[in-house]
Amino acid sequence: MSDQNTSAAESLSEQTRVRREKLAALCAEGNDPYRITRFDRDTENRTVREHFDELDGKTVTIAGRMMSRRVMGKASFADLRDATDRMQLYIRRDDVGTEAYQAFKKWDIGDIIGVRGVVFRTQKGEISVHAEEITLLSKSLLPLPEKFHGLRDTDLRYRQRYVDLMMNPEVRETFLKRSRILREIRDFLDSKGFLEVDTPVLHTLEIGAAARPFVTHHNTLDIPMYLRIETELYLKRLIVGGLDKVYEVGRIFRNEGMDTTHNPEFTSVELYQAYTDYHGMMDLVEELYIRLAERICGTTELTYQGKTIHMGGPWPRLTMAEAVEQYTGLRYADWATDADARAAGKEKGLELSETATRGDVLIALFEAFVEDNLIQPTFIYDYPVENSPLAKRSAKDPAFTERFEFFINASEMGNAFSELNDPIDQRERFERQVAEKRAQGANAEVDEDFLTALEYGMPPTGGLGFGLDRLVMLLTDSASIRDVLLFPTMKPLD
Repeated sequence: MSDQNTSAAESLSEQTRVRREKLAALCAEGNDPYRITRFDRDTENRTVREHFDELDGKTVTIAGRMMSRRVMGKASFADLRDATDRMQLYIRRDDVGTEAYQAFKKWDIGDIIGVRGVVFRTQKGEISVHAEEITLLSKSLLPLPEKFHGLRDTDLRYRQRYVDLMMNPEVRETFLKRSRILREIRDFLDSKGFLEVDTPVLHTLEIGAAARPFVTHHNTLDIPMYLRIETELYLKRLIVGGLDKVYEVGRIFRNEGMDTTHNPEFTSVELYQAYTDYHGMMDLVEELYIRLAERICGTTELTYQGKTIHMGGPWPRLTMAEAVEQYTGLRYADWATDADARAAGKEKGLELSETATRGDVLIALFEAFVEDNLIQPTFIYDYPVENSPLAKRSAKDPAFTERFEFFINASEMGNAFSELNDPIDQRERFERQVAEKRAQGANAEVDEDFLTALEYGMPPTGGLGFGLDRLVMLLTDSASIRDVLLFPTMKPLD
């Protein structure tokens, strides 16, 4: 440890010791703040600011964390922060009493206090509360970080989000917006007749999807269980059961890598609507995202990490084959065989297996040459059947499926299908997918109960899933998914 770090640690230790001594003194005097169970505040700081004309000269009771203090003899100023805003306090010895004032001067930055006082505006124009009574509600035994150095450690910010929220109002605003975004999504879907539902998080099968699950064990049943990697198959069962419009806001778990757009657990919004198709889902996505931009950001012209994103419609809609042709000049229709496709891909520098199909090559070209160009909102549709095991085949060309993904800032934001409702075709795709997973060492199984549901008959259905966290990143101009998760997954400290 460097001399500077050693000195900082010793200073922190000394401050902690002093605060504990203050707490011991309070307890010895019969003033243990932790014994206080309730404080009846009647106003939030934001309300004082927004309704100052009505509250000027009125008595209010507020509470929060003391973030700073300036003692000037017989009078002091302090900043009090609650969940809504900050408020300046004016505290005079003659108003609160000598004993209370002396006690106040011994309190520490970070302590949680309650104040009863009169709303007024200072000569400098600052809306404030002139204290008449002050109460210590909880003692802070650790000092708050120094503003300009202690909060630059992003790893510490994510690990100690509670401190991050205390010190950074912009972080608090991000999570307030996240809540508003979720409320707007629910309002939008509810207004269109969708029913919000909950489906199981623990599954008894490792289904044959692409993502790797987290595995746990049920002691009573003595069986392995798997945290869900999607909500799709249970939601489709509800469509079979006659609930024509359903959605779930659900926590998803995938045992995969972490980066700026991936966390092992995240929130998805998944919905299904009977008697529509993937074009209906495109219309719904575009309407929803434009509405969110307008209501959350006040405009459809967003700035994300220095780029201007034009959210207003209509969004471009390209088939994957059209997009690949636009950015590479290669035409899928020119490939008569899989070998033709592999040769074309290799000329573009792709490394391809000798079993790669035309669909595999198209997907590889798209990922290598197209995705990074999709800055503005764009729908890419008609995906090869090779990577779309749950989507309905295209009536125009059975090598493709009625599937789309939409991209913003070169990032995939969501995925949608005209859902496969042919149980025979679905079984064949499941079995092929399970075989591939088992070849990789997974214990994947065919979901026989889902196939049974399909055999009872599922109407033509459009389905859509999108990540809430990436959407929040976009609407709050956040560079990392960790910035929009209150408690992102972190590697344990040694």
